[in-house]
Amino acid sequence: MKNNIKVERARHNMTQADLAEKAQVSRQTINAMEAGKYVPSTVLSLKLADIFKAEVSELFLLEKGDWK
Repeated sequence: MKNNIKVERARHNMTQADLAEKAQVSRQTINAMEAGKYVPSTVLSLKLADIFKAEVSELFLLEKGDWK
């Protein structure tokens, strides 16, 4: 799964720590998501969408390999 978390974070002038605090997760969780090493839960995905005032589908994109 591809995501636009880093792009949105930059658009909102937020550090990983800032976003982590707002989403109530660790900075390491944000880092792992941005690196594509962690797929967030539905709840966390919805929180991030709310923080960025975006749709979940704008933040997370399925890739061909995700359908297997």
